Amino acid sequence: MDAVLTCMVDEKIGPGEMNLKLTQHVKEFLGAAGCVAFRNPEIALTYAFKALNLEKGSRVLLSALAPSWHFSAVESSGLVPVVLDVDENTGLVGSATVQAAMESGASLLLFHESLGILPSSEEFSKILSLGIFVIEDISHSVGASIDLSASDAVESPENPDSEPKSGNSKKAGTFGVFSILGLEENDTVTAGGGAVLVAVNKREWAVLKNITEKTPKSEILPDINSALAFVQLKEYSRNEAARKTLFGMYRKAISSPSQKNKTFVRGEGDESTVWSFPLVLAGSFNDANQYARRKEIEIRKAYEDSVAAYLLSTEDDAADYVEVPIHAKSLYLRTVLFPLYPRMNSENVAKITKVLATLP
Repeated sequence: MDAVLTCMVDEKIGPGEMNLKLTQHVKEFLGAAGCVAFRNPEIALTYAFKALNLEKGSRVLLSALAPSWHFSAVESSGLVPVVLDVDENTGLVGSATVQAAMESGASLLLFHESLGILPSSEEFSKILSLGIFVIEDISHSVGASIDLSASDAVESPENPDSEPKSGNSKKAGTFGVFSILGLEENDTVTAGGGAVLVAVNKREWAVLKNITEKTPKSEILPDINSALAFVQLKEYSRNEAARKTLFGMYRKAISSPSQKNKTFVRGEGDESTVWSFPLVLAGSFNDANQYARRKEIEIRKAYEDSVAAYLLSTEDDAADYVEVPIHAKSLYLRTVLFPLYPRMNSENVAKITKVLATLP
């Protein structure tokens, strides 16, 4: 926190040195060509669209369970959002769904790695082999990686110089042409707001650097936010280790064969990041919420700010309404998050595991 306090004492809270330190650290953390930190994810995404030089009216594929700013950024940029369904076991958009949707002439996929979960190497290979531009949203999955040893081709035709940096693994955020690391309140790394737009390869970085050289300061992430994000990213490994320990305890609590509430399928190693503990309910949210509150545990809907939530809120407006796909709608209604913080005390952990084990 010294970096944050220094910004306040020196009254250097606008975009400056800490912004540059943050972007350099993100660049090194991911092994990317370059990046720019913006005040919010929607601004970051619109600059990615500019860098790709997408024509007005271009169709963009996005998950129904992605954050709602995906949808608003696409529309505000004069592009057409195409909302896709997800796999019920992972909450992710699958390669077969992407391939079918590409028949509509889509030129870009916004791939949201929801709740920190990454697809298998084979599944990611299939998506990238389709030849569509991919922008990864790693706001939940930063730090995760995919083992490439099980797949021969995890390289996109649009990304010929995107190779593993070392060993047989490749980090989330380095598969597409761009990636976005959200820094919002509920993201894995938070600055209280903001986002880093990452150019994976030198070709895209040259374009992004050129179009952001004259970006107004009002769109660039201030130093005070950058300092907070910088500290959290530096502490990532320690925090993630603590989160994974808690996640293992929570998952064990719901492992009974009689327990009908389930969490999503995810990798056992570094394949996924522990963003929170999602539980797909067999019953209703209201029943689960009432039970948890009686035990002094607060839960919330996992996708309360998703594209699905936004679309369902507009269903009375026939002119603008887009139907929410069936699996995504079901998960939106039934998936909740249980508290999971790196520094949670043992008393609260015990309460939560007991509720998970006994939740009807």
